[in-house]
Parts: sequence; structure tokens; C-alpha cells
Amino acid sequence: MDTLLEISNVVKRYGDFTALNKVSLDVPRGSVFGLLGPNGAGKTSLIRIVNQITLPDSGSIYFDGQPLKPGDVEYIGSVSYTHLTLPT
Repeated sequence: MDTLLEISNVVKRYGDFTALNKVSLDVPRGSVFGLLGPNGAGKTSLIRIVNQITLPDSGSIYFDGQPLKPGDVEYIGSVSYTHLTLPT
């Protein structure tokens, strides 16, 4: 598997709240990847870290085999989500 994005043991805390606790995952090159989970699971925190809006407290992120750097964000796509309520 050719890994494009490697996230290893990422931790993010907000005060006493731990949003991400040693999160690790690999995203294969050429894949479409989504994060699913309930409210408060850390999806947005992880996306904000990958897009360099905020920094992790610890852990590492590699993009194309190199430590993630500011210019890499232009190659990483992010789609926000909207809560949709349909009429019944």
C-alpha cells in the first residue's frame, strides 16, 4: 500500500478534555477517505490538525513520506458537513 497521509499517535487536548487520544491512520494514495462518528468523537479536531488550522499536542503527521508542512495543505481536500433536516 502506498500511503499518502500517515497520522501517528496524534493527541489533542482542550483544557481537561481529550479530543484525540493517540489517533493513528493511513490514507492510501489515490483514495477518497471520510471520517464518520458521533458528536464529540474528534473528527473536526483531526481535520483541523491535518489542514494546519491548529497543532496537535503530540504525535506526527506525514504527507507523501515527509513531515507535514504549510505548503502541503493545498494538496489536501477538506469538505465540511452540514446537518440536514428533511420534512416528514
